[in-house]
Amino acid sequence: MLRVLEREELAVGELAAALQLAQSTMSRHLKALHSAGLVAKRAEGTATFYRLARETLGNEARAAWDLVRGSIGAHPTFADDDRRLNEVLAARNTDSIGFFGRVGGEWNELRRGLFGERFASGALLALIPSTWTVADLGCGTGEISAELAPFVAKIVAIDREPAMLESARKRLREHRNVEVRKGELADLPAKAGEFDACVLSLVLHHVRSPAAILASARKALARHGALIIIDMVEHDRTEYRATMGHEHLGFSAEAMRALASEAKFSLDRYHPLRPAIDSRGPGLFVARLVK
Repeated sequence: MLRVLEREELAVGELAAALQLAQSTMSRHLKALHSAGLVAKRAEGTATFYRLARETLGNEARAAWDLVRGSIGAHPTFADDDRRLNEVLAARNTDSIGFFGRVGGEWNELRRGLFGERFASGALLALIPSTWTVADLGCGTGEISAELAPFVAKIVAIDREPAMLESARKRLREHRNVEVRKGELADLPAKAGEFDACVLSLVLHHVRSPAAILASARKALARHGALIIIDMVEHDRTEYRATMGHEHLGFSAEAMRALASEAKFSLDRYHPLRPAIDSRGPGLFVARLVK
């Protein structure tokens, strides 16, 4: 909290969104920090803003904070916090109901009300060549396949779990260009060079040997093909191993580059995705691997 409040002055709700904590919890902590003289607050209308009270800290408190801040170093959680903080700050400029409403914000709010949040990203799928055959690897219930199907020649949705495949078939039954196949990702039911692109969406952190999955996908890709990976950035939520069966706590750009090299790919792109302010999970990235 102090690390973020040293960077920006924030309202309680903004800080709660950036750090993914309940607003009631945040208020309780801020009250304690304010009583200790570590944060300062000011009112603006009905909102109360907080910041690190560096200018009024005593010498011992300032020295202690400098020591703590210097010792914590870089950490995946901080990078995730900073990405959400950037979204919180960006929302100030576009939220017509928020603290700093702007004329432009009124237009954005109107547009969201008329057309929803996802119209732009959905429309951009039209940039994909319509002749492509795309594999949705670890398709689950077929959400990615349903998004892609209207824009390409063929979708092959592959998963090993019967329950997932049944749900995918129900979701995708209206798309005549979708074929659902049962199979292991490390031994894909596909011909060599069959796909123009493969997608792995929130799959890789579940598998013990990610490089083996990537190598299998490489065999199924055409010479010009690309593998698109959507997954979590590196994080420290170790409880995910027990509660959700995660084998890996996200992937940094360096980790993805090493996995790509092991599978004889090149990492063409690694880009953290903009987080939703109300999300509760780690940040996501998209990576593009090419032969």
